[in-house]
Amino acid sequence: MKKASKTALISCSNAQPRANSEKLTVLKTTLSSLGLLPVFGDCIYEKESVFSGTAKERAESLMSFYRDPEIRAIFDISGGDIANEILPYLDYDVIAKSNAVFWGYSDLTTVINAIFTKTGKQSVLYQVRNLISLHAQEQRANFSASFLEGKPDLFSFHYEMIQKDSMEGTVVGGNIRCLLKLAGTPYWPDMNGKILLLESLGGLVPQMTAHLNQLKQMGVFEQINGILLGTFTKMEEEKAYPSMPELVKRYAGKELPIAKTNEIGHNTNAKAIVIGQKMNFTKFS
Repeated sequence: MKKASKTALISCSNAQPRANSEKLTVLKTTLSSLGLLPVFGDCIYEKESVFSGTAKERAESLMSFYRDPEIRAIFDISGGDIANEILPYLDYDVIAKSNAVFWGYSDLTTVINAIFTKTGKQSVLYQVRNLISLHAQEQRANFSASFLEGKPDLFSFHYEMIQKDSMEGTVVGGNIRCLLKLAGTPYWPDMNGKILLLESLGGLVPQMTAHLNQLKQMGVFEQINGILLGTFTKMEEEKAYPSMPELVKRYAGKELPIAKTNEIGHNTNAKAIVIGQKMNFTKFS
């Protein structure tokens, strides 16, 4: 990206409370201070319950930015539960031809993976509100270096191989609960030869057991080349037992490569990862 690049701020999932307006103003000011030109979409704040607009209205807000040739990045500032409602109303042909890149996390896992499935287009799993979070200084430095200078800072994260020595494949996935909303739909990504990224904010052992068994029963662990585990915030805060790595080994089997990183997920110091990008993970000696 270059300075003075036009960027969009939208909310495809749960609407933002009006009480967040000051924070979003700070975010807009922060992006402007980095040399970008942020523009808010039409559907940001609560209008009815959790909705900032109907599914069609929220989809059209997103599509309006994909159609704008000046928009280089679309930052979704939301999360929650309802992003998958917009998927049937997106124009994937327009998205495929657009130069804009979608950024979001959590419930936006549904949108990011649907875009990859339908178009092969890459998106970024990252929450731009991290720029005004607890780790704002570090996040702004990494974001600026990567977004404006093309350096790897925001996308470079530490990991360790916790089962087998290496794995390679195109990364799909994201939030485990939200990804599974796509199961049985036309938006579920082809898992053959992929690296499956999994992370979560909430949920403890019962919920993760249910999610992992759904993946197992869908045959996903037999299709993928490996698993990348991000942070599982609630499980890690409560030191849940069995831990997520232990659960994954239990249900994915002993032969599937697994890596773990503490730098991808919902934490405010999280790095970014490109969904749809081929990556290689190797055990360091």
